Amino acid sequence: MKGDLFSAEHLVQPATAPGMSVQNSKSIRYTVNGEMYARQGAMIAFRGNLQFERKGQGVGGMLKRAVTGEGLALMAVRGQGEAWFAHEAQNCFIVDIEPGDVFTVNGRNVLCFDPTLSYEIKTVRGAGMTGGGLFNSVFSGQGKLGLICDGSPLVIPVSAQAPVLVDTDAVVGWSAALQTSLHRSQSMGSMLRGGSGEAVQLKLEGEGFVVVRPSELTQQHAKQ
Repeated sequence: MKGDLFSAEHLVQPATAPGMSVQNSKSIRYTVNGEMYARQGAMIAFRGNLQFERKGQGVGGMLKRAVTGEGLALMAVRGQGEAWFAHEAQNCFIVDIEPGDVFTVNGRNVLCFDPTLSYEIKTVRGAGMTGGGLFNSVFSGQGKLGLICDGSPLVIPVSAQAPVLVDTDAVVGWSAALQTSLHRSQSMGSMLRGGSGEAVQLKLEGEGFVVVRPSELTQQHAKQ
């Protein structure tokens, strides 16, 4: 059988190393030798001797997720083999987290990660119950984190001289050392009259970076 479908661009080649790698712009391959974690429902194919088990977050974590819609429903993948992960053909990226790094990310943007990473649901300081949610997923330790993004993300440096304000529906994540607060760009009167639709942003100050996607949260994504 011939055709563009069977070109080298689409044909899966044997894995060269264990762990996580980008298969293409829309999927991540994980060569499992022991255990790894992924968002529930993200596996699109696998081969080998692998078991998939729903992973709870504990009573506190589940309560936070139920109240805010944030957090992350996980599954553990155990055994030996290869698995491929994707979500709604969103773009995939890998972040290498090193000792001392702390990265806070919206749960809807997490695809998979190494078991060597620590994962918590924490309060977004100063964000109240508005915008992207009261809780975000915080990763630390050492390992790889696979992310998904609707479109090509922007990584914006933040400095003490140049704080950055982001739409709470578009933010993917930021370096956790940044200080966060809500900023209102319109008066209440303007909001009641319709305003610009961009009434509240998340303000980030300090030294680090913020990642945003080039699209705002839709009702479909809000339910995930």
